[in-house]
Amino acid sequence: MRLEGKTAIVVGAGQTPGETIGNGRATAILFAREGANVLLVDRNLQSANETKSMIEDEGGAATAFEADVTRESDCEALVKACVDTYGRVDILHNNVGIATNDAGPTHLREDAWQNIFDVNLKSVFLTCKHTLPVMREQGSGAITNISSVAAVCSVGMLAYKTSKAGMNALTHSLAMGNARYGIRVNAIMPGLMNTPMAIEGISAARGIPKDRLIEQRDAQVPLGAKMGTAWDIAYAALYLASDEAKFVTSVILPVDGGQSARIG
Repeated sequence: MRLEGKTAIVVGAGQTPGETIGNGRATAILFAREGANVLLVDRNLQSANETKSMIEDEGGAATAFEADVTRESDCEALVKACVDTYGRVDILHNNVGIATNDAGPTHLREDAWQNIFDVNLKSVFLTCKHTLPVMREQGSGAITNISSVAAVCSVGMLAYKTSKAGMNALTHSLAMGNARYGIRVNAIMPGLMNTPMAIEGISAARGIPKDRLIEQRDAQVPLGAKMGTAWDIAYAALYLASDEAKFVTSVILPVDGGQSARIG
């Protein structure tokens, strides 16, 4: 019960269909298991409701909320819904991210660049913009943004990499600007993960069997030659959201089996 009495907003609490569990859903379930009331935000309300059913089946408390976090009005509404339902916002977990139609600089379309930045970076700015006043009034709060090791590693996805590097910078700025209010802001950089968005999505895009893709990705991980799972991200997020991390802010935490530490 490390989050007992706390209320959390998990943005991206649904997931892409697949054989495994996604980062947002795993985090939402774990937060609820640890005693939090959870507002499950997703643009796919059906998927958010699936997460809600999983939480309620375990005896947890959750509410599903449909929102497109690239729209400011939706971000304002989701924070209001959390306060109206649970009375406060202790935790904001920003989990959405895409790399749709990403490419190198000579092939990347302007609309693809803008869409990636809207989803990956603008959404975090907007959810924080409307959550911070509530947390400041409370005198406490924990915000965790899901970045990527792509922010610091060599990858061919220009817009995704740049947006995640921007998220790291935004995290640092928000942490320093809100420390005096008792608000902590951190980021997690997942490495290669065995999640539906990664495996089903990349397998379909590249036209290669999932087993072959998993084998290729596993081979790139220094720690045990095995990708992480959504639960690895969820447990890192649990620590950062809990009072155990009360002296931790502005941290950019790799959860990547050592991938981002491989130099040379």
